Amino acid sequence: MMLCSTPRLWDSTPKENTVLRAALDPEIVSVIPNAVDPTDFTPDPCRRDNSKVTIVVISRLVYRKGIDLLSGIIPELCGKHPDLCFLIGGEGPKRIVLEEVREKYQLHDRVRLLGALDHKDVRDVLVQGHIFLNTSLTEAFCMAIVEGASCGLQVVSTRVGGIPEVLPDELVTLCEPSVRSLCDGLETVIARIRTGNVASPATIHRKVRTLYTWRNVAERTEKVYNRVCREPVLPFSERLHRLWSQCGAVAGSIFSFFAVISFLFLLLLQWLRPDHLIDVAIDSSGPHSRTGQQLSKKKVKHYTQLCQD
Repeated sequence: MMLCSTPRLWDSTPKENTVLRAALDPEIVSVIPNAVDPTDFTPDPCRRDNSKVTIVVISRLVYRKGIDLLSGIIPELCGKHPDLCFLIGGEGPKRIVLEEVREKYQLHDRVRLLGALDHKDVRDVLVQGHIFLNTSLTEAFCMAIVEGASCGLQVVSTRVGGIPEVLPDELVTLCEPSVRSLCDGLETVIARIRTGNVASPATIHRKVRTLYTWRNVAERTEKVYNRVCREPVLPFSERLHRLWSQCGAVAGSIFSFFAVISFLFLLLLQWLRPDHLIDVAIDSSGPHSRTGQQLSKKKVKHYTQLCQD
């Protein structure tokens, strides 16, 4: 069984990519979402400067994250909107491109480059903005847009990979990965912000906080493992054949070799410490577990004594 840390709403794109690339049976691929702790990403409208519109970008400054697109968006929108500014967090080789744009168009007071951020500091940056912008060229699942939405920001993102499946349509504006399309999308959102035709940060947060929770991740992971435990274990020879047939002659031979070495190592460990010497963990979860039944018996005995007294 293969576990993919991927989106929740429809779960189609990343699963299809995994199935096609690895030539797997779709029935053995389960999609489990990432999660965001909503208590770590809460709105704080008081931190915004409402005399201007702030666009926040938090990303690695690399080509794959569309920083070249961002370098075209900044002068285009700053030239049209004097009250617009950019707050950019992250580090990478494309930082020099943004520095050159800032220098060329004299935008030092409107484009702030914060450099690398610790994860604990991300929320403090997000709550200063009105819009969260993601310009990725490829993406399976973009946690950054979930964190931005959880902080109550309007989200504008490229329509690539699994991003269309991450947030409901009313919480994100999707654009093609081009400067023109992203500028159009941003201008639409900017106009809505200026007219007040947007949901409040608290309303957005309430919608997002139930979408990607660790409880949901845990429940779905438990279901997958329970299903795997009920499936019959393939004989070792069939597992070797599967590696050979699905991974090709060269890679299959290498993987099969390591599988044999791992199997022999497991036999050695079983010989050094047999199974009967290992304590078996007691299932202590739920009322039907051994621990739960023992506690129930103790309670019944206690209540019986009280009644007799």
